[in-house]
Amino acid sequence: MADNASSRVDTPTNISLSAAVADSLEYKTVSVFLVLLVCSVGIVGNVMVVLVVLTARHMRTPTNCYLVSLAIADLTVLVAAGLPNVSDSLTGTWVFGHAGCLGITYLQYLGINVSSCSITAFTVERYIAICHPMKAQTVCTVSRAKRIIAGVWLATCVYCMLWFFLVDIQVKEDGHVLCGYKVKRELYLPIYLIDFAIFYVVPLLLAIVLYGLIARILYLRCSPATLVHREERGPGSPVAPVPLQVTKMLAVVVILFALLWMPYRTLVLINSFVSAPYLDDWFILFCRTCIYANSAINPVIYNAMSQRFRSAFRGLYRCRRLDAHQRTLSVVQAGFGTMREPRGGKNRETQVILKKRS
Repeated sequence: MADNASSRVDTPTNISLSAAVADSLEYKTVSVFLVLLVCSVGIVGNVMVVLVVLTARHMRTPTNCYLVSLAIADLTVLVAAGLPNVSDSLTGTWVFGHAGCLGITYLQYLGINVSSCSITAFTVERYIAICHPMKAQTVCTVSRAKRIIAGVWLATCVYCMLWFFLVDIQVKEDGHVLCGYKVKRELYLPIYLIDFAIFYVVPLLLAIVLYGLIARILYLRCSPATLVHREERGPGSPVAPVPLQVTKMLAVVVILFALLWMPYRTLVLINSFVSAPYLDDWFILFCRTCIYANSAINPVIYNAMSQRFRSAFRGLYRCRRLDAHQRTLSVVQAGFGTMREPRGGKNRETQVILKKRS
């Protein structure tokens, strides 16, 4: 019993590589249903975000470039963490081998960390765009956003290579295979704390400060004194438009990121210091579902709060339906032409014979 508890302590508490999987049919049914539902919605939604930004020219803005980076990171989390969780729930053992253990763990943390960095990037971009509109004309550009995104992905790819040296296949006494840490708890504890600080605490603190400054600027622009000053300048005086709708939408994304990641981050932080970690299967399932929901809910927010995204999603759907209709029409026309061809050929032969006789 003591050995089992020790193995649970030294096993990573990340989002898909749990130490124990409940064998009850109820747990497996609920787990598989929730994960498949959330991951399916998230994969479809994030793919649509990438497609509408890449195919619609008017959607290629600096903010949307960061949202594409966030969508790709969320797709990585859903595919590398959510889908393997289904096999974990069904079989109760790791089925992807040593290479899968290394690769899937790497992709999990890559998606998680890039997601956090993308949120930080568009938060800074919103701050510059609203609080420093003159500077934003040269700083907040699509080309600069692409360079920042490339740098974020490159730096995070290098940072996450650390996980290649921390995880390995473990075989328990009952024959179950786990993908877990091959180092002691004391060695991976600093890594968890560094991840917690860099990719959760710092982005949230920065977001709180920057959105507080944004709210102050928006309040001052809408204050009675500012409105009177604009009236004194006359109706023709230029007033810089404030993209309030986009700012509200991104603020909601940040808030949900903080709330949905809080259960898992809190669990890891507490388990890092207590002697007997809390590893209840149902609570771990709740934490995982919150993480998958965070990666799946962003396209829903865009559709609900952004008129431009909503129109782009509808346009993408109509284009797909139009393409399918055109392909069907082409097939029908081709088949109809093939059916008429022999008759046309026979008529031409008859005309040639009649001409020769005449």
